[in-house]
Amino acid sequence: MSTDELPRHVTARAGTNIAFVKYWGKRDKVLNLPATGSLSLTLAELGSETRVRFAADAGEPDGRDRVLLDGAPADDRFAGRVRGFLDLVRARAGVRLPAEVSTTNSVPTAGGLASSASGFAALAVAAARAAGLKLSPVELSVLARRGSGSAARSIFGGFVEMSAGAALDGTDAHAEQILGPEAWDLRLVVALTTRAQKPLGSTAAMERTASTSPYYSSWVESTARELPEARAAVGDRDLARLGAIAERSALRMHACALSAEPPIIYWNPSTLAAVQAVLELRAAGTAAYFTIDAGPHVKVLCPTADAAAVASALGKVPGVQSTIVAAPGPGARVVEEAA
Repeated sequence: MSTDELPRHVTARAGTNIAFVKYWGKRDKVLNLPATGSLSLTLAELGSETRVRFAADAGEPDGRDRVLLDGAPADDRFAGRVRGFLDLVRARAGVRLPAEVSTTNSVPTAGGLASSASGFAALAVAAARAAGLKLSPVELSVLARRGSGSAARSIFGGFVEMSAGAALDGTDAHAEQILGPEAWDLRLVVALTTRAQKPLGSTAAMERTASTSPYYSSWVESTARELPEARAAVGDRDLARLGAIAERSALRMHACALSAEPPIIYWNPSTLAAVQAVLELRAAGTAAYFTIDAGPHVKVLCPTADAAAVASALGKVPGVQSTIVAAPGPGARVVEEAA
């Protein structure tokens, strides 16, 4: 496709995903290859919408790509990541034009709700199409991984497993759907415990953990053991099994981060209080199971019929600012295109 035939703009939408078997650490920083596999659920209500246009007049006066986040110029760190990602797309497509990228997040950026996963999944789909590429879902997953390791999972909907792969070039490090979003009647209740951005980004935290934690190798080994069991639990629609794995994985990931030098502490008092509320709900007979990503927010997996009660209980926890009930959602997709 010549540059004259490129779409004027392409908009893509992707849901964020929450991992139940965590990804924490890389085996290759340059290619963004994960040290372990992971398993997650893509959400319908939370995510990113990204619009991409390649054109001679799309960039900044200095020729760099114009990057907007939630309607304002993105900070240098985020803009740099986006520009680096666009360079990968341009190289693959043979396009030399600058781009304008505008992303809107329905989740707080850099707050531990995986906004980078949905953001780079949406960017991968929109940028690839806007550059004239026709990529399969697996190829998009490999591409999205270069922007954010967890973005590889948001290319697919429902329950998704990410393979760490073994190839040095990363071609086998991609995600695949293992259960569609409509196949299991569950909800994820999110308890937001702060509006502030987290003090340390996930990439830097992973690097510190891998290089300084005495427990990191045990973390990698335990994750490899958990994945087959989690996959089987999803296949059997066994919430108790999956929930137990999710809680173990989250606690072990944070224990590993806590043991880094200096320690990485994402939790706040409301995080612990929300976890305690989940344990009390379960003791009283509600099938509710928590997980916590690289941030202070608590996410709770439960049957749809119990979601309102779980949200109500979490909303009463001191310090919880709001709750969100999210359903399993579809994968990343184009929602608008102008030829």
